Amino acid sequence: MKTDIKNRNDIIKLVDAFYKKVKTDAVIGYFFTDVARVNWEVHLAKMYDFWENIMFYSGDYNGNPMVAHKELHKKSPMNTKHFQHWNKLFTDTVDELFAGEKADLIKERAFNISVAMMHKSLEA
Repeated sequence: MKTDIKNRNDIIKLVDAFYKKVKTDAVIGYFFTDVARVNWEVHLAKMYDFWENIMFYSGDYNGNPMVAHKELHKKSPMNTKHFQHWNKLFTDTVDELFAGEKADLIKERAFNISVAMMHKSLEA
């Protein structure tokens, strides 16, 4: 039986599972591997802090994802389908691992963040 997202360890589990998919994804993986050339150790640590802060208001996140996405868009144009695909991967990963109020909340917040990110990044 699936449990709800309760703490940082659950955030780490979710982020690791999500980015494992992203790394090899045919639609958006290249943004991370070829365009941004992500240092996964650094990126994953930032994502743990980002999502923990989004869900539990930890205050640990320090960064500006909007600037990073605008820069990425300049290097390799993104479109609405990329953001929709990101959302599907994220939602599917949450649903595979968790169920409950916090699981629903993280999916809602991820969707809202990605919509804002899409609008701001694509207008660059």
